[in-house]
Amino acid sequence: MGEDSLSNLFAQRPFVRFWLARLAGVTANQMLMVALAWHMYDITSSAWDLGLVGLFQFVPALLFTLPAGHVADRFHRARIFALCMLLQAIAAGVLLLGLAGDFANRDLILLISVALGIARAFQMPAQQALTPQLVPAVLLQRALTLSASAMQTAIIVGPALGGLLYGGGPALVYATSAVLLLLAGGLALSLRTPQPIVVESATWGSVLAGFTFVWQHKVILGATTLDLFAVLLGGATALLPIYARDILQTGPVGLGLLRSAPAVGALAMSLALVRWPLQRKVGRTLLLAVGVFGLATVVFGLSHSFLLSLVALVISGAADSISVVMRSTLVQMETPDAMRGRVSAVNSIFIGASNQLGEFESGAAAALWGPVVSVVSGGIGTVLVAGAWFKLFPQLAQRDRLRAEH
Repeated sequence: MGEDSLSNLFAQRPFVRFWLARLAGVTANQMLMVALAWHMYDITSSAWDLGLVGLFQFVPALLFTLPAGHVADRFHRARIFALCMLLQAIAAGVLLLGLAGDFANRDLILLISVALGIARAFQMPAQQALTPQLVPAVLLQRALTLSASAMQTAIIVGPALGGLLYGGGPALVYATSAVLLLLAGGLALSLRTPQPIVVESATWGSVLAGFTFVWQHKVILGATTLDLFAVLLGGATALLPIYARDILQTGPVGLGLLRSAPAVGALAMSLALVRWPLQRKVGRTLLLAVGVFGLATVVFGLSHSFLLSLVALVISGAADSISVVMRSTLVQMETPDAMRGRVSAVNSIFIGASNQLGEFESGAAAALWGPVVSVVSGGIGTVLVAGAWFKLFPQLAQRDRLRAEH
């Protein structure tokens, strides 16, 4: 039955095209992230400036994501995704011009970070709300899991390829990213999906309706806030250039491998979940997975061995994949299509934008106390949060199945 379901899923050609578009787009985005981080650290050698790269992406994401969710519920979601790909391609082109004109400095990298934050703010709600339009409801859980595997594949390939190409100079990374982003945009434009029909005008009430929905559904609230704190406290991504160069004594290729390692674990786990979906005790499994993520982060923070660091990051990625798949499935299954953009926008603020805020927090903590203290304390905090959520969100801890039982 599982193999039949997968065959039926791959027979959905619009979904396959969008899957390829996400694969190309996220790969390019991850390449840009590696190149920007290494480029900034080459220029400034500052943990604070590494954190600012995350902050300058977070602020526009925070400001624009809720309006972007409303846009995703009123306009063609595939076209919104394509425009976001184009904006990121233009950003890569500007970086190329900056290198050619010798003005690719700290200020330009921060400006590009703002542009990428704006693009991501509009991309994520449209991207998340589009998948349910491309597959029948019976295939949605597997489609979302397979979409997560595409993202994890891109997160593996993107940083590794970005680190490898950076050896030939940042221009090579930026040019390759621009080509992939244009390809992703073209694939998205080929999709024919119904335009969302929303009778509500753009009022504060309609824009904030996603927050109201999440607040009223405590299982979704618990899952999203759990990931919010896990990312804020347990994310070591922003400090990987410091670990690669100063602690583990490796270069751009090593940085690419470190950035890819969590995605290796996440991809393996997501593929396992495609074949054997979680059926029972999903809430307890989610909380335990976040605890494992925190413990793996502590091991990474204390490690001086490149191999042990890679293993710890692989485990953290596998644990995080469980949370990503379960959260996205819960949100999409329990949200009406007319509100999926706005609810996905809230999810993006809680999860997506918190990645950038977490990078800033890690960079600031590392600047004050050093990278090891920053990472280890964050991992311990994540474990404590996972334990606290058993008490604060009993509806989540006691949830047995992904689909609510009525």
